[in-house]
Amino acid sequence: MSQNIVSLVLTDAQIKTATDAMTALEGALAGLISLDAEERRRLTKMGQKSEVFCRQAISVLAQNPQIVPPSLHVADAQADLLALDRLRPVFDRLQKLAERGSDTEIALGSDVMDVALEGYGLLKVSGKNQGLDGLRKELSSRWAKTRRPEATAVA
Repeated sequence: MSQNIVSLVLTDAQIKTATDAMTALEGALAGLISLDAEERRRLTKMGQKSEVFCRQAISVLAQNPQIVPPSLHVADAQADLLALDRLRPVFDRLQKLAERGSDTEIALGSDVMDVALEGYGLLKVSGKNQGLDGLRKELSSRWAKTRRPEATAVA
């Protein structure tokens, strides 16, 4: 008995609505940036514990402008905190939607794989007398193991 974790039928109209919504979202959040792996690695991160410190420090600096040199951009940091506070609920929803999308993709693929494996098993058993041996052999290439090159011994 094959599994059926999810049954999902999407119309062209639903896909267009989702695609249009994504386009609108990308437009609304056009200021978002992309970092490469190296940039991500070298940046100082503000974690949950650090965030309390950062908020307090920015607040104290804003309340005491006489100690702040012009090169320290406190107003920019305040704007960054505000943007972060406004974006977080959006990002939370996006993350939950992305997780549901990923889980659905896994479930759909698993349902397909389950039927394909069960069908392949039927081909192996019943396909010989039905003239399906060539197709079964073609499908069996999925299970073919590739040989690793033998490592040369180092003396």
